[in-house]
Amino acid sequence: MTEDAGQTIAQHLASLAFATDAENLPERHRASVPERILDVLGICVRATELDTSHAVRDHVTDQGGRPQSSAIGAGVRLPASSAALLNGTLAHSLDYDDTHLPSILHPSASVVPSALAAAEAHGRSGAELVAAVAVGLEVTVRIGMAGYDGERRQNVWFDRGQHATAICGAVGSAAAAAKLAGLDAAGIADAMGVAASMSSGIIEANRTGGTVKRIHCGWAAHAGITASELVARGLSGPPTVFEGRFGLFEAFLGEQARPQEVLAGFDDDPGTNEWCVADIFFKPYPANHYTHTAVDAAIQLREAGLVPAEVRSAHLGVASATVRTIGEPLAAKQRPETGYQAQFSGPFAVAAALTGGDGLGLGLGDFDDARVHDPDLMALMSRITVGPDESCDAVYPHQFPAVLTVTTTSGEELRAAVMANRGGARRPLSTEELCTKFSDNTAGLLAPAARDSLISTVAVLEELRDLAPLMDPLRDLVP
Repeated sequence: MTEDAGQTIAQHLASLAFATDAENLPERHRASVPERILDVLGICVRATELDTSHAVRDHVTDQGGRPQSSAIGAGVRLPASSAALLNGTLAHSLDYDDTHLPSILHPSASVVPSALAAAEAHGRSGAELVAAVAVGLEVTVRIGMAGYDGERRQNVWFDRGQHATAICGAVGSAAAAAKLAGLDAAGIADAMGVAASMSSGIIEANRTGGTVKRIHCGWAAHAGITASELVARGLSGPPTVFEGRFGLFEAFLGEQARPQEVLAGFDDDPGTNEWCVADIFFKPYPANHYTHTAVDAAIQLREAGLVPAEVRSAHLGVASATVRTIGEPLAAKQRPETGYQAQFSGPFAVAAALTGGDGLGLGLGDFDDARVHDPDLMALMSRITVGPDESCDAVYPHQFPAVLTVTTTSGEELRAAVMANRGGARRPLSTEELCTKFSDNTAGLLAPAARDSLISTVAVLEELRDLAPLMDPLRDLVP
């Protein structure tokens, strides 16, 4: 890291943000950004079907305002902050968005919508968008790492009931939006400082229900845009917004904060900074990331010949810290009432993978509201328990492993252990698989020609002079 005892964390991050462009961004991370944009846009398109998305769409369109940025599926342009609110909500609503480990937050779902809205509002190019998204992701993850206790392998944000995705995403979104607004390094630092006062999000909905979590990334994206616009008009933030006595880390993490982790491997020079962008995990399945290896383990047993009728009982062993999200309260996880609740259920993940999907994984159709009430599926879920597993604890949170043990009606014990997630560096998704995910997400909502055009456009994103070819097709979707 560049040594300067006089610089605060915000100033260091802002210096990197200001200095970064597409050309000095290391190639592996530079190439990852368009894939993340395509991934987010596909998720946004599919999420327009949700009732919660309709609620946010109706809210932002009722507000009106200057037509600056595209609101996906709403048929209109809106003020940049309003477009970011809607698009960020869409990006996180299916729990299909990418995840960084070990911070355990979803960076792209707030940063990409914020950056897209700001880039449209300020007439920026595709190359400028790529640099801003990379900066926003980097800031989001680095701030998130202040809440990771490496010695205890503990995520402090979650232990305190906070949604790191929303809190850190607001700050990262502000960095991206401020860069696209043309602010200098001091202005970017101020925007992060202002956004920190707007960051929020509690995670109780993961445990006991409620759809409020779906708006968390939308609100973070909205905060990022708003903060950058206010700073451009003269507002300022505290220089010690993160590490100060009354800063974000003290307020949210207290004595458990790890501020030193924010600048680990950091350099103000983009060429020598240890970037995180390409190491963020894509999601192959539309469910809470903790359930993904459970899906893979069930598929392994299914492909080995196990059929649901043969399951007398099953136990899903996972990392201790994840049990409360996908296994508690067990009675509720064994009987989710909606498809959304099923996305956070370990028993559902196993049962659905044993009975649905295509043998390769689970898709959006597996989380339909009607499916969770299927009598056979409900009966199977009632025989599946969830608990901590020491071998999973040894790997978590760098992966979200699972060990599935099934006792059959004949008394045989079957076991499948999956210790690494699909979508990360050890089991990466190919460009072709990501394009297939985009195609699946947009099927029936984007005309095939528009779908293919968008895939081609993202492939040459850095060559675009403006974002019209990328965003115009997304405002009006197929009815």
